[in-house]
Parts: sequence; structure tokens; C-alpha cells
Amino acid sequence: MNFKNLFFCIVVMILTFVNSNAQEVLQWRGIDRKGVYNEKGLLKVWPESGPNLLWEYDDLGNGYGSPAITSKNIFILGETDSVTYLFAFELSGKLLWKSKVGKEWTLNYPGSHTTPTVVGDLVYVTTGFGSLACFETMNGNLKWSLDLLKDFHGRLPRFGYSESALVDGDNVFYSPGGKDTNTVSLNRFTGKINWICKGMSEEPAYCSPLLITLLQRKILVTFSMHSLLGIDTKDGKLLWSHKQVGEGDVHVNTPLFEDGYIYYIAGNGNGSVKLKLSDDGTSITEVWKNASCDNIMGAFIKVGNYIYSSGYEIRNYKTLDATTGQVVDSTKFDRGTINYADGLLYLYNEKGQVGLFKPNGPKMDLISTFKITKGTKAHYAHPVINKGILYIRRGNSLMAYNIKA
Repeated sequence: MNFKNLFFCIVVMILTFVNSNAQEVLQWRGIDRKGVYNEKGLLKVWPESGPNLLWEYDDLGNGYGSPAITSKNIFILGETDSVTYLFAFELSGKLLWKSKVGKEWTLNYPGSHTTPTVVGDLVYVTTGFGSLACFETMNGNLKWSLDLLKDFHGRLPRFGYSESALVDGDNVFYSPGGKDTNTVSLNRFTGKINWICKGMSEEPAYCSPLLITLLQRKILVTFSMHSLLGIDTKDGKLLWSHKQVGEGDVHVNTPLFEDGYIYYIAGNGNGSVKLKLSDDGTSITEVWKNASCDNIMGAFIKVGNYIYSSGYEIRNYKTLDATTGQVVDSTKFDRGTINYADGLLYLYNEKGQVGLFKPNGPKMDLISTFKITKGTKAHYAHPVINKGILYIRRGNSLMAYNIKA
């Protein structure tokens, strides 16, 4: 064997070892928090009555958070009598265990607001009143917990904490929103503090952050009350910020990073925005801004050169040209969430309608709809697609629909 072939074999062995030992992160809106699910072989048209309901669990308690789904289990949060519990299910819908997390938000929109983050044999959860906890996935035993208000001098936003924790390597990140402890990095096995970032000394803004990986550094991108922040994950240094106009503080949607650009939609701030990130990640330049696309919490999907998202004040869906930022089309479907899988868009609106749409350039062509009638309270939770199953949470109910072709 010559040196070139030997070197190639060594590289392959190293990559194989790294990949085999890499742990999958199951989290809010899937890989990179994009709401894009790498599924194939899904139904291209639904029956008139909707996809087949495989099972329903209707004793979750109050909540608007989505499930996190692994190859074996489902994890989801729900509130009963002002306390949030972490539920673990088999994929068949059979309850395995539930564990008490802590005091939950019971003021406006009472109930759990977040999605668990699962890494290997550990799951990370938060409550509206600031309990941050790590549990063992096998049995629900508590590994460690912290109080964002007491331990980090955090400040409650007006709808309670709603951030789903971000994990990278041995670290877990969260934003207590303290004046001097705006965002923190913790050892995910112990809860011990790695670093604290002061940020802009603003309260938190409900955003589940994005992780950007560059050659030079990794960047945590999240919102505080009036700013988009870029933080170096190595040492907590604030690299840059982008100010939000007005007095709005509800910046829920996770930003998107693609081909050197950051896209975000903050309907309570600047609206829809495209930023150019410098090659080393230390600065940003605004490319365009469009206040007319004002989604608050339904997220957005980018397919090719088009961005699809719900409006807020005008309750329909809009299409933006990603190059110019201009609204190039609109679709009559009440405001809500949006996901993408197997070439199609999945919309779930606040009136309980679930819609299957084909992205056709700037247009969204309606294929099928059905209505969610089970569950309680508002239709806010973002659906999840996993192995041909569409999971929809509405209040006390989690439903699993078969969407395999």
C-alpha cells in the first residue's frame, strides 16, 4: 500500500470513528432549528378527512411546547396545578414516566412554553418561572437543576421564559436576562458556569437561539428585549448586535443562517431582515429590511430563493424574495406555523387548520387541509415530523398522524 492510499484509509477511519461517536441533538424545530425535516416517502395528498390518527394522549395538562422525538422515545412538557412535568413516551404513545420539573407560568397563556432538548441519555428542560433542569432519559431521574431567577438574577419577561435550551458539545446555553447575566454557558453534565455574557443588559425575548459554526469560531445568535445578539461560544464575548425598532419585546422566531447570511423575522421589532455575516463572524452588515412581513412566533421557511412565513397584523401567509426582501405573493390561510418536509410545506394555523402546500416559486399552492378538533385552548404549538408521523400538540393533547405514502 502506498503512502497516499494509507493516508486516505486513516482519514476514513478517523471520520468513521468521529461520526459513530457523535451524539444526535433532538431539539426545537429539528436540525439547526430550521423546521426542515429530512423525510422521504410522505403523502403528496391527504384524504378529505385528513391523515389517519394513529394515537392520542390527552392528559398532558396545559402547554404550547412541541415534542422532541428520538429513535425510541418522545419527550414533552405539560403543566398541571401550576407545576410542569416532563413526560416520556414510547413511539407507540405509551407513557413511560413523568417527572416534576418546577413552578410553571400561570398568568397570561398559562402552561409550558418550551420544547425539551435531548442529547444522548440526557434531556434539558425549562419552565416559565425559570427552572432549568437536566434529567436522565431512561428513568426521568433529576441530574441537576438551577433557578434562573435566584442563581442568575434573571428577569421574567411578560409571558414567562419560553426559550428552548441550546446544546453544543459539553455545553448548554440559556438567557436568564439578568442585567449582568444576560446569557450563560453551562457545563451540560453538571450545570457549572463556563461563562457569563452581559449582552446589552436587556430582558430575554423568548427566542430559542441559533448556533452558527464557522472555521474561526462558533456563534450563538439570539434575541434579547431590543437586540439581536451574536456571542462567541468559546468565551461569551459579544461580537455584534442589531437593534430592534419600537418597544416590542416578543422576538420568538429562531434566525436562519445560510451561505454567509443571517435571516430573521421579528414582527415585534424590525420585521423581516437579511444580514451579511463577515467571514470571521465578528461583524454584520444589513442587506435589507421589510417591516411588512411581521410574523411573531410562527417561524419561517426558506426554499431556494423564497422565504415563506405568516403575517401577523394581516392574517395570511406571505412570500419574500430572499435577494430583495420584497413581498412577491400572499396566500389566504390564517396566521400560524410553518414546516417543510419531502418537498412540501406544512402549515398549522390559529384556527386549527392544517394545510399541505406545494412551494411553487413565489406561490404556495394548496393541496390538502384538515382540522384539529381534539385538544384544548389555542393552536400555537409547532408540529413535528418524524419517520412518517406528523405530531401535533394542542393543549392537553398530543396527536400522532400517519403521513407515510
